[in-house]
Parts: sequence; C-alpha cells; structure tokens
Amino acid sequence: MDIQHQQVSSNGIEIHVASCGEGPLVMMLHGFPGLWYSWRKQLPVIAAAGYRAVAIDTRGYGRSTRTTTLSDYSSTNLVADVLGVLDALGEAQAIFIGQDFGARLTWNLASREPERVKAAVVFGVPYDFNRAGQEEGDEALELSGAADIAPSEQFAAVAKEHFYHMHYFQEVGPAEQELCPRARDLLLRLYWALSAEGNLLDWRNHPSEGTGYLDVLEAPSRDLPWSWFSEEDLDYLVSEFSSAGESLTFMGGLSAYRVQDINWRIAKEYQNLTVNAPVLYISGEKDSVNAMMPANAMAHMRSLVPNLVGEEEVAGAGHFVMQEQSDAVNKLLLKFLADHGRSGSA
Repeated sequence: MDIQHQQVSSNGIEIHVASCGEGPLVMMLHGFPGLWYSWRKQLPVIAAAGYRAVAIDTRGYGRSTRTTTLSDYSSTNLVADVLGVLDALGEAQAIFIGQDFGARLTWNLASREPERVKAAVVFGVPYDFNRAGQEEGDEALELSGAADIAPSEQFAAVAKEHFYHMHYFQEVGPAEQELCPRARDLLLRLYWALSAEGNLLDWRNHPSEGTGYLDVLEAPSRDLPWSWFSEEDLDYLVSEFSSAGESLTFMGGLSAYRVQDINWRIAKEYQNLTVNAPVLYISGEKDSVNAMMPANAMAHMRSLVPNLVGEEEVAGAGHFVMQEQSDAVNKLLLKFLADHGRSGSA
C-alpha cells in the first residue's frame, strides 16, 4: 500500500505527515533517533486492517519545522502540535501509538486531552515514571529525573560518577559539534546500542571528563544489513536528519533532552491524573532502557491507568521493538485495534 506524504500547518509550524488507508485514525509518534519512518513496518499493516494509518515527524525532526527556541519543545507545545494535526486532518479523536519520547507524548495526550484519545499503545515508557521514582532509592531518582530538584541538577550529580548522556546534552554546543558532522556514525551506533544485541549502558564505564557520546557507543559487531535494519534504512535516516543543515541535524532530539526542566515544572500541574482510555503497554525483552526505570514504575502506572488492558514483553527485541520484531508487534497491535479501535469515545 502506497504511503502518501503531506505537510500540514499546526500550532504555527509545518508538520510532515505520512499516511495510508481509510477508516478510524491511528496516529504513530516516534522517539529519538526516529522519524515517521520508525513506523514503516506498521503503516501498511494497520491500513490494510481498515484504518487511516498516520505517522508524523514531530517538531524538530525530518521534514517538520525545526524551531530553535528551547521552550518551543515543551510538552505543552508538542501536545498542541499533535492536536493541530488532528484538526488539520478533520478528526476529533485518534488511537495513538507512541515509542520513547513519542510514548511520553502519548501519555501527555491521554492524560491532558482525554477527549481526543480513543485508545493508546505505548512502547517502553511507563506512565508518570518520574513520579514513581520519588519512592525509590537515589539511583532511580537520578536516572528518572524525579524528586524535588530540577532534572538537570540530578543529571549533573550522576555525571560526577560517570558519563551520562542526559547531562552531556544539556549544554548547547558540545553535542552539536561532536554529533552533527558524524550523523551517520551516531545513528548506526545508537541503533545498534539500543537493539537487543547492543549495550547502551556501557556509558557507566566512562568518566564524564573528556568523554563524548560517540566514545561510549560501541561500533556494531556485525555489518549491515541486520535482520531488521538495512543500509537503505540508514541512508534514509541520515538524509532526513541532515536535510535542514548540519547545525539543525539533531535539533528535535537534543531539545527533548534539554527541555526536561521545563517539562518537570509543567508536569507539576498534572500530577496524579488518571488515564481512562484503553491502553496496551509493550516493551522489548532486552530494552536496556528498562534498567533506568524505578522498580515500582509498572505498579505506579497500573494505579493510574485503570483500563490497562495488557502488558506485553516481546522476545528478541530491544528499544526499537516495533522495528526489530515487527511481525510480533503487528499481531499485538491488530488485536488491540480489533478490540478497542472501533469503539465509541474513550
């Protein structure tokens, strides 16, 4: 099924939309380092099942507008961006599917704008996990960005012990100078490190002083193609990330890390909101990000998501579960959509 591409005006910027099929709207939201392309293995499958399947480049990524003011990337603005896309598409509601930062965005939509969310699937990020971290030990607090001090201060505390990417990304300049000229190398290494075969958490073996992000990301032990990722996939990602010029290559991703303090303050207005929409939670069995979550994150999510209809762990998958094990994930998605995708308003 052919995927159609268009630019839509939303919240004062342009958002790139990839879509196919007709029927109830299913909107997919990527994380870092992703694009609409992260959902290339889901779009035609969901469309063939009778849905209008849509994936966007969020603000700062790909063909969407890359603004340069940090506050533009706040959770409030990203929610408004998505609602503007819904309006532009003439839809009152959607089923949302989000991964990584896209999962956080999906949770924010479901909790803050419940009338616009019919149902949701989230990959790898439990609801309100920062808040869950407040009940855990020091390491969980540091890693989750919870507690009563700003996340950037906590990231700095972790960085006194070892390299920590959340701290490294806070200052404008060093990350751009290191990563933007080497976009291909970063994307290749990061996709490997976050896969079921990689080791993202190797940064704990490196000091902060004099260490860059590429220093802590191991080179893949196997050449492309991998079973789920090809040279052509990498070519596309490099081209799209680099299309706005070198200085803006990773604007969306770096801003997502740098806006943590702003989002921490915004989140205080939305503490303990219940998500009432039906939700399916999916994670990769070997997702290294799971090790960064507070131990009670799942229990905390269950307490605030009364219609959590399932928690699925996909074997042989890391962080990019929907790409690494697309067949298994697509079966889960189609079952969830069959059960919840055509019901009335959430």
